[in-house]
Amino acid sequence: MLLLSTTYPRWMLLYAFMATAGSALGCLILYLISRRAGARALNRFSEIKQRRVRHWIERYDAFAVLVATLLPPPFPFKLFVVSAGVFRFSLLRFMLAIIVGRAFRFLLEGFFAVRYGVQAKEILARYYPWVGVGLAVGIIVFVLLRQKLKRPEIVIDHP
Repeated sequence: MLLLSTTYPRWMLLYAFMATAGSALGCLILYLISRRAGARALNRFSEIKQRRVRHWIERYDAFAVLVATLLPPPFPFKLFVVSAGVFRFSLLRFMLAIIVGRAFRFLLEGFFAVRYGVQAKEILARYYPWVGVGLAVGIIVFVLLRQKLKRPEIVIDHP
């Protein structure tokens, strides 16, 4: 993405689209394989991580997958993809989260490549972890506020 966008900046949007499509297709294939394989697909991951990811997906829905797409390595993104398949998470919501997260990531990389040229790799290596974590925190705060506002308050009258 960086090399192509630096070399041919006019094609950056196409490169971002193709990278997003390729990543989404790869995630779809892994999701479908995991859905078919069931719990066996999770054998590579610890029981604790499996439970934690299942909780996040069940509680936060597509936002959990979206956050996973934005966080930099070594965050276990593949565990979210496999878990979404095993736990039969909605394919539509899964793919929307993957596409939005990956598109953001690749468009950001392309923007930096066009704007900063060969220095883009160095800049992204230094700052993307903070950008990813900042976006993840923003999404988490949004989801928590949304859940808080959605819940009706129960008022109990005491005689």
